Amino acid sequence: MKHLRACWRLLRLLGHIGKGLWIVALRFPALPPDQQHAHVQAWSVQLLAHAGIQLRIEGRPPLTGPVMLVANHLSWLDIPVMHAARHCRFVSKSDVQGWPLIGTLATAAGTLYIERSSRRDALRMVRSMQEALERGEVLAVFPEGTTGDGRAMLPFHANLLQAAVMAGAPVQPVGLRFADQATGATSFAPSYIGDETLVGSIWRTLCAPPIEAVVHYGVPEVADGRDRRAWAQHLHAVVDRLRQA
Repeated sequence: MKHLRACWRLLRLLGHIGKGLWIVALRFPALPPDQQHAHVQAWSVQLLAHAGIQLRIEGRPPLTGPVMLVANHLSWLDIPVMHAARHCRFVSKSDVQGWPLIGTLATAAGTLYIERSSRRDALRMVRSMQEALERGEVLAVFPEGTTGDGRAMLPFHANLLQAAVMAGAPVQPVGLRFADQATGATSFAPSYIGDETLVGSIWRTLCAPPIEAVVHYGVPEVADGRDRRAWAQHLHAVVDRLRQA
């Protein structure tokens, strides 16, 4: 039965992705940014439903920017989960831009891309992020830099916080967690780590019993005189508490 359920979910997901590409190609060019953001959020909510995932929000999402959301990173689902809770512009590695289908959708959602191996590009991205925050936007980053196993968090890279320091913008910690809807126990089905393939992770998620995606927003805070490294260490501890709460 679980494979039949997974096949049905997969068909719905593929149809939903096709719908998203159609909206991006034909409707987005004529829409102002706020309506584009509303479409991205609604599309993300529906994507989770098609995948058998229910969204639960704890704490208070930001109503307006400027603010930088800082979250732990678990899965390929993290971005649609956070979009479903509150639209934001993600900072992502440049590889994503070239991914079939996903890259098109990510770009349409306002993703900012960074070439992590290039120091010059990292400086360019910090300036772009600073400008976005000064325009009052809501940005989101995964300071671990890659997905973790959901058991222990990886250290935070502090460089992305520099934009918030320079813009004088608040940072809001966010804890992400996936749980079995029936038992409340942590679900590792959506994990995407190590040598796993994206296809394998997606299929395991679709085969799993109903999952609840928990997005736990903490309290926004400012640097308050801390440098980016000290601030990153503090935020790491806060996000770790939020994801386990």
